[in-house]
This record gives sequence, C-alpha cells and structure tokens, in this order.
Amino acid sequence: MTIAFIGLGNMGGPMAANLVKAGYEVTGFDLVPEALERAGENGVRLARSAPEAVEGAETVVTMLPSGRHVLGCYDQVLGAAAPGTLFADCSTIDVADARAAGQAAVSAGHRALDAPVSGGVAGATAATLTFMVGAGEDDFAAVSPLLSVMGRRVVHCGGPGAGQAAKICNNMVLGASMIAVSEAFVLGESLGLSHQALFDVVSTASGQCWALTSNCPVPGPVPASPANRDYQPGFAAALMAKDLGLAAEAIRAGGVAAELGLRAAEIYAAFAEGPGAGQDFSAIVNAIREKS
Repeated sequence: MTIAFIGLGNMGGPMAANLVKAGYEVTGFDLVPEALERAGENGVRLARSAPEAVEGAETVVTMLPSGRHVLGCYDQVLGAAAPGTLFADCSTIDVADARAAGQAAVSAGHRALDAPVSGGVAGATAATLTFMVGAGEDDFAAVSPLLSVMGRRVVHCGGPGAGQAAKICNNMVLGASMIAVSEAFVLGESLGLSHQALFDVVSTASGQCWALTSNCPVPGPVPASPANRDYQPGFAAALMAKDLGLAAEAIRAGGVAAELGLRAAEIYAAFAEGPGAGQDFSAIVNAIREKS
C-alpha cells in the first residue's frame, strides 16, 4: 500500500518511520525543513508539497496541530488525490472540525475517518500508540492493519467524530488526574511526607492512576518519568492545555456539569502561557508548589 503522510513532527515523524519499517511505501511532506530531513533519513520519500505527496497514494495520513490546519490541508490536497482515497486524520482537533474535514473528503469523492492517538512521542516512536477511531465499519476494517503498525491498540469508537470525542474525554481525565496527584505531593511535602512514602502508599491504594505510576510528577519514584529529566516533555503542557480547551468547548456546548474539567482547562491554560508550555504536563506540580 502506498501512503502519503502529511505532518512529520515529533509525532508524525516516528509514525511514518514505523510504516516504512513495516514495508509500506511512504511519501511525506512537512512545512518544517528539519522535519522533512529527519523523515528522509528514516526512509520516507520526500515531496515538495502536500498535493504532490498525495498523488497516487491509497491512504493519506495527517498529523497536524489544529483543526484549522487539517481543514486547510484538505482544501489543498483533496483535488490532487485519486478518487476513493482513504483519508485518516490522526490529529487531535475539535469534533466539529473533524466532522467537517470528513465531510469535505467524502464530498470530493474520497473516504475519511478520524483516528487521534494517545501515547505521546514515546508511544509514537515505539509503535505502542492507542488509536481512537471514528469511522464506518468498512473504513475501520480497511485502516486497522495500517494503524496496528503504528500502535498497540486500535479502538473503534463509533462514527465520524467519535474518535475525537473519546480523545478529549480521555485527556480531560488525564489532566485532572495529574493536577490531583501534583496537589497531593505538595500537600504531602507540607505534612512532612517523603515523595517515596507517598508514592508507595498511593500506587498500591485506591488513589492509583497512570499520572502517578507512569508519569509521576516528582523525581525519584518512577525513574522513566519526565520529572527525572528536568520535565523534558513526553507530552508538553501546551498540548495538554490545547486538549483541555477542546474538552471545555465541548462541555459548554453540551451543557455538561463538568466542573473539574473546566477548572483543569483553566489551570493548564494559565500554566502554558509561560515557560511551562514547553515542559511536560507533569511540571504543573512546580506551579502548584510555587503558589502554595
């Protein structure tokens, strides 16, 4: 199968590289020259433009920053793609934008689905991502083998837009959990608890969660967590702020009484306005400590 991959940044680059390793013929494009260069070193055939990349491709994968970028990209490439091309957008964007992009592709004579991911850069590199797919049954069956090369789990969440809905719900839980875990560590510090003692209790008790046991916000208890690398991001706080912003928009639009989700969005939005934007989202513990 020939694949076009548009968006070869920190997530898209490793994903495209894994497709090449699996034997797919991948043509890629990115606006950033350095990203293109890295992709070429990993075996991706480089195109001079997005429309050039999609020519002759059976499937087009996009991994872009926002709904605006996805819609703009589709405007450029839908006319250049062969009829019936399958468009798989792996970006994290607003549900309405995902549905609009899918409808634009279908109206142009193609097939489309949304398949946002969870797992961060480490998951993209190790091909252990989870894909949350919004698609019809036939399109899901067609794209599953491809996504399975780039990830460990592929979940059919429903029709168009359902993948994005699942992603923003998941990240709302994750953001709120990280804030709660971070507040607990700062509270523990004020009460004289060591980080290790608190971790040993909570990690085996009812407060156990991924934010604690895999991405612990303080150095020490989990050696692989970004806290031990001066919060170099696995998942940047700016991206968490973006995802929680999408969740907040959906909360307000749906009239849902999700007070913690809205507050988490506010906290991360404020954190991402400053130097915290480029740090891992677990660095929120430092902002909580500074305010305490």
